[in-house]
Amino acid sequence: MSHSKLSPEPFAILAMPRAGTHYLEELLNEHPNVLSNGELLNIYDTNWPDKDRLLGSDRELLERAFLRYPTRSDKTVTHVGCKINEPQFHERPGFFAELANWSGLKVILMIRGNTLESLRSLVQARQTRHWLKFSSDDAAPPPLVTLSLAACEAYFKAADDFHAQVANAFGPTKMLSIEYERLLRDPHACVATILDFLGVPARHLSSRRILQRQETRPLDQTLQNFHELRVHFAHGPYARFFELGDA
Repeated sequence: MSHSKLSPEPFAILAMPRAGTHYLEELLNEHPNVLSNGELLNIYDTNWPDKDRLLGSDRELLERAFLRYPTRSDKTVTHVGCKINEPQFHERPGFFAELANWSGLKVILMIRGNTLESLRSLVQARQTRHWLKFSSDDAAPPPLVTLSLAACEAYFKAADDFHAQVANAFGPTKMLSIEYERLLRDPHACVATILDFLGVPARHLSSRRILQRQETRPLDQTLQNFHELRVHFAHGPYARFFELGDA
């Protein structure tokens, strides 16, 4: 751990779970001046060897993230960040407000266009305890899942509320929205947009891709009660999540 003589410019990647933040962080960390140190509020994140950091105040924790962060010898860091998922804010009720008040902070909001995909992926990961898939993995597809109507409704609303909360707190000059689906289709263009937003010199990414999608099958082949859910949400604002071929 070390203190920078000139503090790097801070950023945070915010998202609902399973929205592609690991992949985005991997891409951003290819840049020699950008360092994102994983999930700040996750006690098991290996980027942070000091698990007792979570015992400190919200302000002290953010100082660890942006001022006394774990360094890397291969980087001259001008922009430093971390990731925070929506459920982690519930464990620290005042943390979001403290984050929003951090001077100079810019936020990258990752949004998965189909929130049902996000929930399905989250339930699969919890069942298997496998949160990431690497290119060398030769594992069986994740298990099929069943989602209750109540769980879907609550998760869809939580996502809408969280995205609105972030947009209201940071505004257009301090926040950039990136779609998960666009990141998969064109990672180079997405990262170029983010680097420009952060004020980092452009850099061509390597063509390597370590992290892989764990689930590539369509929703009707992975949700056992897909058709029941589709009928229930057919005439509401979330009907689009059940349009096969558009997820």
